[in-house]
Amino acid sequence: MRLRGRKGIRENIESQPELVVLSPQDYKGKWLSFFGNDNPIHVELGMGKGKFISEMSRNNPQYNYIGVDMYDELMRKASAKARAAHGIEEGKLPNLALALFNIEKLEDVFAPDELSRVYLNFSDPWPKKKHARRRLTHSNFVNKYKNVLNAEGEIHFKTDSRSLFEFSLNSIADMGLRMRNISLDLHAEERRQDLVLTEYETKFADRGMPIYRLEVVIGQSAYDRHLRALEESDKRQAVDADTDTDEDTEQNDD
Repeated sequence: MRLRGRKGIRENIESQPELVVLSPQDYKGKWLSFFGNDNPIHVELGMGKGKFISEMSRNNPQYNYIGVDMYDELMRKASAKARAAHGIEEGKLPNLALALFNIEKLEDVFAPDELSRVYLNFSDPWPKKKHARRRLTHSNFVNKYKNVLNAEGEIHFKTDSRSLFEFSLNSIADMGLRMRNISLDLHAEERRQDLVLTEYETKFADRGMPIYRLEVVIGQSAYDRHLRALEESDKRQAVDADTDTDEDTEQNDD
């Protein structure tokens, strides 16, 4: 992606050190000190213009959020969108930071166990086979996420690219990781009101294009909680099945 520069972009983001972090490696292992609290940290890798991360941080004050991209212009646009979402024109936002760096340097910016969730929203599909290693769901990248995610760690992934989604399913399965909430058409019946949509997602959903989504369970605590949820679901289904059987028996007796 190439973005046309505008005068004053660098000056704009440099003037917001309380929001835009231009040397994020300085905070490795110390991001909670940036936020001034002990809340879990969620990171969006490749935030684009920042709609998703801005709305997520506004809607969920119990979490800290970091939006990541590598372009000055996107940092400027995302900072404006974030301030508008929070209604704060100047100064620090309570639970949001924007970090300028290349995702390949992830482990230079975050320490082991520092993050609780990674969001991958509409990443570049890199459709040519020779570029497969650049896809953000390639095992090389997923291993980076695993290294910085803690016991609650999860990866949430959305794309409009069927080929990237198929690649991701295989890549993650080959690593032996547990997937859940797999969707081949996220908004098939109606627009999901419980999820924050990105700019791309809104446009694609309006056109009736399928959105593919999955969650990857990484951390042990997250995995244990997932298994308990499955057990509870199985128990409820068994009770429902028994109830249906009893009702059928009563009707036959009549």
